[in-house]
Amino acid sequence: MPSTPHPLRTLGSTGPQVSPLGLGCMGMSALYGEADRAESIATIHAALDAGITLLDTGDFYGMGHNELLINEALRTAPAALREQALTSVKFGALRDPDGRWTGYDGRPAAVKNFAAYSLQRLGTDHIDIYRIARVDPDVPIEETVGAIAELVEAGHVRHIGLSEAGAESIRRAAAVAPIADLQIEYSLISRGIEEQILPTTRELGIGITAYGVLSRGLISGHFTRDREFAPDDFRGMSPRFQGENLQHNLDLVDQLRKISEQKGVSFAQTAIAWVLARGEDIVPLVGARRRDRLTEALGALDVTLDADDVAAIERAVPVGSAVGDRYPSAQMAHLDSER
Repeated sequence: MPSTPHPLRTLGSTGPQVSPLGLGCMGMSALYGEADRAESIATIHAALDAGITLLDTGDFYGMGHNELLINEALRTAPAALREQALTSVKFGALRDPDGRWTGYDGRPAAVKNFAAYSLQRLGTDHIDIYRIARVDPDVPIEETVGAIAELVEAGHVRHIGLSEAGAESIRRAAAVAPIADLQIEYSLISRGIEEQILPTTRELGIGITAYGVLSRGLISGHFTRDREFAPDDFRGMSPRFQGENLQHNLDLVDQLRKISEQKGVSFAQTAIAWVLARGEDIVPLVGARRRDRLTEALGALDVTLDADDVAAIERAVPVGSAVGDRYPSAQMAHLDSER
């Protein structure tokens, strides 16, 4: 079996061992404009070949498209690579035929229904980590997690995760069943979890899978000030990418230039390495849709940041210095983590 040359990380005290970087597959199906299917599959194959073991998806990414894409990529990968892959699946987001978001459903019967469809689309007999995408405010988190725990007992799911849950919900969930990890946005310009959520997960032995480590490309070093968005690109509605907010945030990125150049690495590698350095309990998810972006992200594993480097990075991009919420107001209202 191919293995990563870098030490594995364990998701919490009860979760699986995974590669130090995971591959977030959402952009291969939705929200960032058109993607190339063949290149997406080649990127998944390249990730597995490089030792990445964690593939993150959601049943609502492209209304099932992303799970089918992963199914195809795994079916066409060499057996040794296929066997090392772990699937992390989010569920619960409701959409209509026009792609509009209509809410969340965390009822136990719905949990098991979502799982049945995901297992079919993925072409597997189990999901490695299963989590509701957003805490359903109308269903106690205990009931949602309890339903996943029943799926674990039945062998359909291996581990339970959470997504964008606040400290209180995390404690309530962990009182029901072991929680492997919390998936939540965390980057140089999204550090809100450091106040209450990260101390809570560390107290309870819960890992972090961090998405948005490049803030949807904003701090990748590849984003231009005059970029135009496709009609279906989420960033066209994201407050951080609007007008003066965008210009201010890109000014922050420019502050990283000297640090990255001194290290001889790219902006993206600096930003990913910073998240990697925040703790062994954190696994960044990189949303590479192409092999060249994947190669760049993997380079972050060879970047060593000492205390002086970290201090310089955090002086360049201080806590709270970015402007604009990470989601439009209607979506912010669904984030238990922001309450």
